[in-house]
Amino acid sequence: MAANIFDTAYTLEKNIRESAEFVDLKIQYASLYADEAARKLFDDFRTVQMNLQEKQMTGQPISQEEVVQAQQMVSVIQQNNKITRLIEAEQKMSSVIAEINKIVMKPLEELYSQQQDQ
Repeated sequence: MAANIFDTAYTLEKNIRESAEFVDLKIQYASLYADEAARKLFDDFRTVQMNLQEKQMTGQPISQEEVVQAQQMVSVIQQNNKITRLIEAEQKMSSVIAEINKIVMKPLEELYSQQQDQ
């Protein structure tokens, strides 16, 4: 039975790679990274974003200066079509993955909800 589950998982991986959402994400990613200025701006934004997330996760305070810097970067990247298209493609792919996760986790959710009902 386990081999069958893994076969299904590999089929799912293949289907994800062939999905319109993933194909679009690859196209947008290639387009962004072909433009050096857009790539640098995007990489800088990701660095700021990751630093803020790391601080939040570790309970470190985020300064007003860091908040302002992040807001300014968001404002700048929203004006770059390549970045906005990539972010939109990432969000679509993330939605697909979230839906798949809900489907895959359904048996466990049902199991645990049955245990709570007893």
